Amino acid sequence: MRDLPAVRGTLTENRHLADLTWLRVGGPADVLFQPADPDDLSGFLAGLDPSIPVFPMGVGSNLIVRDGGINGVVIRPGRGFNGIEISGQTVTAGAAALDAHVARKAAEAGLDLTFLRTIPGTIGGAVRMNAGCYGVYVADVLTSVTLVLRDGTMTEVTAEKLHLSYRNGVIPDGAVIISATFAPPNGAPDVLARRMQEQLTKRDETQPTKDRTAGSTFRNPAGFSSTGRADDVHDLKAWKVIDNAGMRGATLGGAIMNTKHSNFLTNAGDATAADLEDLGEEVRKKVYDTQGITLEWEIMRVGRRQGKDTAQ
Repeated sequence: MRDLPAVRGTLTENRHLADLTWLRVGGPADVLFQPADPDDLSGFLAGLDPSIPVFPMGVGSNLIVRDGGINGVVIRPGRGFNGIEISGQTVTAGAAALDAHVARKAAEAGLDLTFLRTIPGTIGGAVRMNAGCYGVYVADVLTSVTLVLRDGTMTEVTAEKLHLSYRNGVIPDGAVIISATFAPPNGAPDVLARRMQEQLTKRDETQPTKDRTAGSTFRNPAGFSSTGRADDVHDLKAWKVIDNAGMRGATLGGAIMNTKHSNFLTNAGDATAADLEDLGEEVRKKVYDTQGITLEWEIMRVGRRQGKDTAQ
């Protein structure tokens, strides 16, 4: 790649990304940049040729990197972006802070972000995807985010300007989330801790937490995640329509729709990114053919198909 700006963090060319994703698949990034801190990131983007694409990446918990890899620079914030600060009624967390850690820290301070406890990944990804469960979403408690724009400008944006909706938000192209501020409701720490433990127990009973997955594969056709209520219906849950299509346990190469929870696309050991994505597309087709429902991917798929110049 052309000359890159000087940094204090780490630049690695032709860095394979499979070991940085939960599904353990994917080709190389032209360059992987692990910035030391927000100022390092800002300076790098300000000096980077504007024609070079960038892709922000968290811990790869909700991601398929295609086998041909990713053009441009993959930016993976790390230790300099994982702080958690609590002041009064607000919680500010760095983009690389794990959702589970933020939930626990907030609970200890009597602030209720318990819905984050069972969501895999980091705060940056949670904001970008408006993550949620048990009827609560990031949009319900988010007040603002701080971004580094593609030109290196650092700016704070109110939550309203992100137009967060079910599993979606509007983040400027090439922008990197570096922190988010929340205003959660109060709760007794012991009550919040007990609720999180109950949520973990329920998750472990119903989801394949020990398998190589990337969380939920498809968005629920109903347009919302689990409410957590006893009267929650399943008719338009993604797993239900997949089951109705007879695709629980379906396989392709090393990929399988998990038998414990059919909305969890799983690397059974030797899957390629193409195996996983193609099986997902087979599921989408079968669901549409049998029920007239179009499943939308929740897992983000980026990069090039092997041997093809597919845009990310």
